[in-house]
Amino acid sequence: MQPKTASTATQEEVHAWLTEIRDLKNTVAALRDAFEQARIDKEKSVQAAAAANAAEIAQLKSTVAALRDALEQARIDKDKSVQDAVVAAHHEIVQLKAAVTALRDTLELERLEKDRSVQAAVRNAHDESQQLKATVTALRETLETDRAGR
Repeated sequence: MQPKTASTATQEEVHAWLTEIRDLKNTVAALRDAFEQARIDKEKSVQAAAAANAAEIAQLKSTVAALRDALEQARIDKDKSVQDAVVAAHHEIVQLKAAVTALRDTLELERLEKDRSVQAAVRNAHDESQQLKATVTALRETLETDRAGR
């Protein structure tokens, strides 16, 4: 058997080294492939998350727009209701004022008519009183004339 030197290696040792180098290269290639697959998977996950976020953002924007429109419509409806109530109140006030004016005018006409009736009654009573006084005076004179002539 020959003594081994640092520079001489047996064929088995070379074969073992070559096998180890090949195994290491295969391991490196497998690790590279696994790393590349992991990077691709991570990139796909990031893209999927970004797409999901974009979809959620779009949905939220749509929801915000719909809510804004609903809020604006609610404000418009409220303003219209208030305006309708103001118009209705105004019409009622106008009608009530017209009714008050008509009632006031009717009351004034009735008061004037009552005053005329009272004045007419007073005048008729005064005239009747004057006539009765004249009649009494005429009857007294006739009576006195009849008494004096007897």
